[in-house]
Amino acid sequence: MSESKTASPVPERRSGALLQWLERRKAWLFAAIVLIILPHVPGLDGNFGRSLLSQMGIAAVFALSYNLLLGQTGLLSFGHAVYFGLGGYAGIHLMRAINAGLPIPMPLVPLAGAATGLAFGMLFGALTTRRAGVVFALISLGVGELVFAAMRILQGFSGGEEGITANRGMGPHPFGLTFGPQLQVYYVIVFWSAMAAALMAAFLRTPAGRMCNAVRDNPERAAFIGYDPVRIRFVVFCVAAMFAGLAGGLHALNYEIVAAEAVGAGRSGTVLLMAYIGGVHSFFGAVLGAVTITWLQVSLSDYTTAWQLYLGLFFIAVVLFAPGGLSGLLLMHRPILGTRAFLHVVKSYAIAALPALAAAAGAIMLLEINYRRATQPDTGARMRLFWMDVDTSSVWPWLSAIALLAGGAFLFNRCRRLVANAWQQASDEARTVGGMQREPRP
Repeated sequence: MSESKTASPVPERRSGALLQWLERRKAWLFAAIVLIILPHVPGLDGNFGRSLLSQMGIAAVFALSYNLLLGQTGLLSFGHAVYFGLGGYAGIHLMRAINAGLPIPMPLVPLAGAATGLAFGMLFGALTTRRAGVVFALISLGVGELVFAAMRILQGFSGGEEGITANRGMGPHPFGLTFGPQLQVYYVIVFWSAMAAALMAAFLRTPAGRMCNAVRDNPERAAFIGYDPVRIRFVVFCVAAMFAGLAGGLHALNYEIVAAEAVGAGRSGTVLLMAYIGGVHSFFGAVLGAVTITWLQVSLSDYTTAWQLYLGLFFIAVVLFAPGGLSGLLLMHRPILGTRAFLHVVKSYAIAALPALAAAAGAIMLLEINYRRATQPDTGARMRLFWMDVDTSSVWPWLSAIALLAGGAFLFNRCRRLVANAWQQASDEARTVGGMQREPRP
């Protein structure tokens, strides 16, 4: 009897520990369930949707690796694509070796990219991380241009601008997987993306990871308590390069081709946009920025040839009016989320959205008409805009666009007071509720 009484609390403790583990990781479990279901959601269950989701997963790993450098350690790199591209080349050459008979499963190809990124991260990081700030940024830019030029010269290795190809379907087929359907490739990308995100989150909880912010904010104080800032920067740089290489290996597996542009400044600039638009100091912001930029690149290019102009304007707007990025805009609503006044905030947003959309429509009309006349004068005066045929030689499209822009901007400015009042009411209610919760019970 006594033995059964002493043994009974053991399962209870185990179940309690399991519940605590699930509670701490509920966000990760929810994300895993969403990623498993997404490619079967209507609209995303075709090859285009699954290809878009695969691109987002690769971009998320790349952006998270850049977040380790810039967001966590304050290292502004203009050459982070070096490790992405070299990892991609390692992956594509391994795929070619598998095509020739090397008995390695295709899902392990991204590991070659990670190993290559780590190796070159150690090589270049030993030089670049000796200095921080502007000097580091300029050296990283020089390294990026050096590697890009080398890839264009060493065409036997890189294939130059045409690139080098492989076939992911030729090789061992574990569990009957041929990796021909995009769905199979998507789940491989999801697996490695989830592993990379979990490992990077775990790294930030290590002593070196916890010192990243200290080295970013006050390297002298970090040195005073016994941590060498140069060594911390070097370790973080190597880890970031490794995961960038992993993203490059996933890129090779997904596209079956890697070209010199993979190490170019354009890709380094893209990951910089992802970091700032999503939120440079937020782990979640890197993922949000990667998803947003990938979606904009794929979607806008189908509707307008000036999509890069819109992307640049979007980036400028985020930097000027939302320094915390999109994740900062979302997180600023957390304190007022449970208040009754939050509904008034949502209503004020809906009211202000109407004139904002009108102003945006006017601005888009002016941009599209001017861009069309400046870059494609031979195509004629008529163009398709907002599902309508527009004659740009007439004065009415210009007047309509100016009226929408001016009227929408004027009304939106008037609605700002409504939004501010709703926010003030919600903030006051949140402070009142928070103060009542903190009061000690008698």
